[in-house]
Amino acid sequence: MSSQDQDFEVNQAALVYHSEPKPGKISVEVSKPTATARDLSLAYTPGVAEPVRKIAANAEDAYKYTAKGNLVAVITDGTAVLGLGNVGSLAGKPVMEGKGVLFKHFAGIDCFDIEVDAESHQDFIDTCRRIAPTFGGINLEDIAAPHCFDIEEALVEQLDIPVFHDDQHGTAIIIAAGLMNALELQGKQLSDATMVILGAGAAGIASVRLLHAMGANPDKIMMIDRQGVIYKGRDNLNKHKESVAANTDKRTLEEAMEGADVFIGLSGPDLISPEMLASMAPKPVVMALSNPVPEIRPEVAMKVRDDMIMATGRTDYPNQVNNVLGFPFIFRGALDVRASKITREMHIAAVNALKDLAREPVPQSVLDAYGANAMSFGPEYILPKPLDPRLGDVLPPAIARAAIDSGVARGEWPAHYPAK
Repeated sequence: MSSQDQDFEVNQAALVYHSEPKPGKISVEVSKPTATARDLSLAYTPGVAEPVRKIAANAEDAYKYTAKGNLVAVITDGTAVLGLGNVGSLAGKPVMEGKGVLFKHFAGIDCFDIEVDAESHQDFIDTCRRIAPTFGGINLEDIAAPHCFDIEEALVEQLDIPVFHDDQHGTAIIIAAGLMNALELQGKQLSDATMVILGAGAAGIASVRLLHAMGANPDKIMMIDRQGVIYKGRDNLNKHKESVAANTDKRTLEEAMEGADVFIGLSGPDLISPEMLASMAPKPVVMALSNPVPEIRPEVAMKVRDDMIMATGRTDYPNQVNNVLGFPFIFRGALDVRASKITREMHIAAVNALKDLAREPVPQSVLDAYGANAMSFGPEYILPKPLDPRLGDVLPPAIARAAIDSGVARGEWPAHYPAK
């Protein structure tokens, strides 16, 4: 079957999946008994008046008497949906519903998907702020750069619930976890590594900022946009690109790749030539994350280098960088201790938890789920698999502990968590 035929088959199957037996992928369930007249009198009038009075007297009681504490808004303006661009908020609804599926399946978190037809990013901010009392947290999704940075920054400042732009921080966290493991396997240190980041959008800039916070040398990370290397003193840089500009005399992608230890691609297909790959330092780490077609295809890369560790965003190659390793469990930990925000310390805690989990023996259930005879920490296994049940045991407590340590937790250590 040709790749075009395969794409057609998958696309048709996806349309059936989304439309039958009833349209959409998520629904609302009733969590209390409704079988008797008394049940209904407690669910609504007159019984519902008493929790209303309690919450009016003490807003914190909303977490006790409503679903707020386990409810996340997955919200978009539709300006950067998948790789399809600015398709509008309504067209982004299947993606937002899909995010809700992942929240519920992996972390038991309820979601409302919200598609906002906003004329400006300030309108979007105002909408999020006004509906925030409904939710325990807000997951921003598929919002174009550079407005995504300003939107998240404003909402984090204005709201007292966790706000998390997964396209930024979720991607950055998974990249950092895989990169830390890959560098160790290659005998290299983050602080010494020369890196090239191709793509200066939400994920790229957030990744550089996180790597800076974890000890990478800012002048050894060269970010590339459509005009070339983002260097200090370059004209017409916005404040977000200025924050990741390197002090370097390199100006082109080809120049940056020469001697680099790490390549991280967050851009588009087939942008890295075999010659560029060949020019990298010995034992490089190559994370070609453009989907569905990477910046350089593994089958091409393997013909050029046999000393590299490679990751992609695809399921059909080793070392998939997949955000579902992070966001459900990050929110789970944040919600469980009623964190007021998701801090940089919580990001780094997620990185370290993922990094360390990949070094543990892989349970048989994971091998069965992926039809594998064996998996172990090494060049083809630098990150846990999304279906690893230990993610839900390891990440939320790590996030909760970091929330407490960074002073943003308002709840107690959950009784069902391991002892601190």
